Amino acid sequence: MTNPVFDRIQKEIDNNDVSLFMKGTADMPLCGFSAMVVQVLSQLGVPFSTVNVLEDDDIRQGIKDFTNWPTIPQLYVKGEFIGGCDIVREMYETGELQDFFEEKGLLRAA
Repeated sequence: MTNPVFDRIQKEIDNNDVSLFMKGTADMPLCGFSAMVVQVLSQLGVPFSTVNVLEDDDIRQGIKDFTNWPTIPQLYVKGEFIGGCDIVREMYETGELQDFFEEKGLLRAA
């Protein structure tokens, strides 16, 4: 039996190169962790789509079950789960995130 919430999450991930499941929107993040990830992606100039988990309780819980990851935000790139705020920030600070986006063809090398 398929899970309709997982199907919606998978469709979002499949239809966008970069998807951020977050609290609030890119223009108005409603938590500091979501704001941090938006800031990193914006600084890199990587286009991304967002899903505001606060607008849909099914998605809010569903995304945690989907990845077996307890926190939001959650970042997906080309179908791959990257992680939450701490992982994204760490990868950004070490340059690993920039390299990853370049490998995926989403960022031109500086």
